[in-house]
Amino acid sequence: MGGLKSLAVVSMEPRTIDARTLRAQSETRDRGPWIDVRSASEYATGHIPGSMNIPLEQVDLRVADLAGDQPIVLICKAGTRARMAAERIGPCGRDLVVLDGGTDGWIRMGYPVAASVAARWSLERQVRLGAGVLVALGVVLSLLVNSNWIYLSGFVGLGLTFAGLTDICPMGIVLAKMRWNRGNYCAKSGTARVGQ
Repeated sequence: MGGLKSLAVVSMEPRTIDARTLRAQSETRDRGPWIDVRSASEYATGHIPGSMNIPLEQVDLRVADLAGDQPIVLICKAGTRARMAAERIGPCGRDLVVLDGGTDGWIRMGYPVAASVAARWSLERQVRLGAGVLVALGVVLSLLVNSNWIYLSGFVGLGLTFAGLTDICPMGIVLAKMRWNRGNYCAKSGTARVGQ
C-alpha cells in the first residue's frame, strides 16, 4: 500500500455576488447571462428582470445554451438551488457565480421584479401542502375514528410515488385547474395580462 496516495475530495464553492453588485451590472451591456433555476411557476410569480428561466432539473441538458466569455449568474429563491446548479455544470468549464440571497435578497433590497402571473404559491408547493395535509388527516382519522382511514395516507403515498416515477402528478393537474392557478385574461382582447 506504500505506493497509494490518499485522495482528498475537494468541494469548491462557487463564487457569489450580492444583489447590489448584480444590480449595478444590470446597467452594463457587457455581462453574461443570468439564469434563474427555479421552476417555471416560481419564475412566473416574480423574477429579476433580464434573467431567463432554466429549471434546475433541466440545467444539465442546457449547458450548450450557456456559452459566452462572461460569468454566468445563477439565481434561485435563496441560493441553495443555484449552488446545486453550479455543482452540476461547474465541471463543464463554465465561469459561474451564485447570487447570494437569491431573489429574496434582491427583493429585500427593494429592487424590481418582473411577474407574468399574479403572486401565488408555486404549484409544487401547493402539491406538497395538499399531500401533507391528506397524509396527516389520514393518520389522525385512523387513530380517532376508524383504522381504515390509514388507507388515505397510503393512497397519497402511492400517488406521490407514481408522480415521481412518471413525472405525471394527478394532484398537480387538479390544482392547476383551480381558479387561483389560472391566468388572468383581459375580457376584451383575450390576451394574458403581465404583472408588475
